[in-house]
Amino acid sequence: MARTVTSLTLTQAVAEHLRNLIHRGEVGPGDRLPAERELADQLGVARISLREAIKILQDDGYVQVRRGAHGGTYVTELQLPVERWRARMRTESGEFDDIIDFRIALETDAARLAARRRDRSDLVGLRTAIKKLGQADCRVAFRLTDSQFHDGLARAARNIRLENAIQSARGELFSPHDLLPFVDPVEESVRDHQQIYEAVRDGDEEAAAATMREHIERTRRQLRDIVFGSESGGAQTG
Repeated sequence: MARTVTSLTLTQAVAEHLRNLIHRGEVGPGDRLPAERELADQLGVARISLREAIKILQDDGYVQVRRGAHGGTYVTELQLPVERWRARMRTESGEFDDIIDFRIALETDAARLAARRRDRSDLVGLRTAIKKLGQADCRVAFRLTDSQFHDGLARAARNIRLENAIQSARGELFSPHDLLPFVDPVEESVRDHQQIYEAVRDGDEEAAAATMREHIERTRRQLRDIVFGSESGGAQTG
């Protein structure tokens, strides 16, 4: 039977957008969100809609609102959202592999297009992300630079619909680094990203797609251990 299609309200859409930013690591535990007026302007929504979206995230354990001189909206340590995410992946049959398969379809095509369309500034951005990835000394830094690499590759494909779809798919796959031992150096992940970069740099479309597929399949195996099996591996996902 086909899955039910639902339409999000504006408030739900704003909450989903902010949730995906957290899932992708663009904002992490302890980070403060921009002030309400500034964030509402950035998102192009009324402050009341943003306020309601923040309440949804607060109820779901993603953020806490603090009062006083150092008040504001801060990302939590995310224990509750991670546990809920893991439970959903375990109970909703096939969703875990659906998301991974969707990422492979999107990001292999993006890598192929990036190898064809990238320019010098794209390559500089990808090299910078890889360098930062190798220097990451904490979970938050790793997750942020990993997202920067994948977002940069999507931009290099020069297809805004594909770029948006990749960001959405990556947001669905909540990478729970924050509850895992951090492995330093992250040699395996850096090597994967370097191989993708070299194929894109050389304009080798098929190699770019193949190395991206291998990278995401490795992510599948690592996250499967986290979601369904042992949590002792300390794997880094991409």
